[in-house]
Amino acid sequence: MPNVLVLGEAQERAFCTSKERLSDAQVLRIPLLGVQFVLHTDASQTCVGASLGQIDASGVENPLAFISHKLTPTQISWAVIEKEAYAIVWALEKFRDLVLGYPITVYSDHNPLQYVKDSATKSAKLLRWSLVLAEFYLEVKYTAGRTNTFADMLSRLS
Repeated sequence: MPNVLVLGEAQERAFCTSKERLSDAQVLRIPLLGVQFVLHTDASQTCVGASLGQIDASGVENPLAFISHKLTPTQISWAVIEKEAYAIVWALEKFRDLVLGYPITVYSDHNPLQYVKDSATKSAKLLRWSLVLAEFYLEVKYTAGRTNTFADMLSRLS
């Protein structure tokens, strides 16, 4: 029997409030073409999640979209770096029409991903994905897991 997360009343209320606020039309912005994109990604044991945003003139990051995806049984057995890399590749493919040709800063809480695009790798899967990433104008940066809140929350939905 799979592990089931049981939420208390307070947690359930907090989750519903967060879900309502994130889906509110006033929260999401329309993308501005020519402005750098910011992509936050995360992978858990069973899901990947991402949030796409842009930083406005005042330095505030405005969210454009939130996505998550449940991993298949085969993907669940991948190494952590493969799941984290997949989260980036999957999110970029989902937002491809919007972000291709524009600079993108990708934030991940998995530090080795900063070097996947530039370094030789022993994994054929990571090598293929580094070729996919080569067509995007992106920079991968590390961020602590506690600051990657939206992507972290989305990667925990299952």
